[in-house]
Amino acid sequence: MRCTPGRVRALTLLRACGLHLSAVEVCARLAQVGEIFHATTVYRTLETLAEVGLVHGVPGPGPVRYGISDETHHHTVCRRCGRVEALAVDHLAEAAGRIEELTGLRPDASGSLLVYGRCAVCLA
Repeated sequence: MRCTPGRVRALTLLRACGLHLSAVEVCARLAQVGEIFHATTVYRTLETLAEVGLVHGVPGPGPVRYGISDETHHHTVCRRCGRVEALAVDHLAEAAGRIEELTGLRPDASGSLLVYGRCAVCLA
């Protein structure tokens, strides 16, 4: 994969902010620092980075949100606002073990468990 300025900027942004962002949010944050990229370009960039495993995408509601982390983790997803939060693997180790016990499916290291609900802000 070629190391393009757009790919480097997207990776740098995701690493620095520590959040899971949609392509539109990445575009907006890049624009705030004077880096103008078309939303389609950012979306394709994030999809490419996800395909090669440099970032991971978390499905909605709403758009896929992309994140980057050196730590294996799972995610919580707010069904109302779409906010995604990382959840450390050890917080769900017992649940993951029970899922495997019940179904035979072993959650992998890609952040494969998704817990959906409403975040504290949306509950307020």
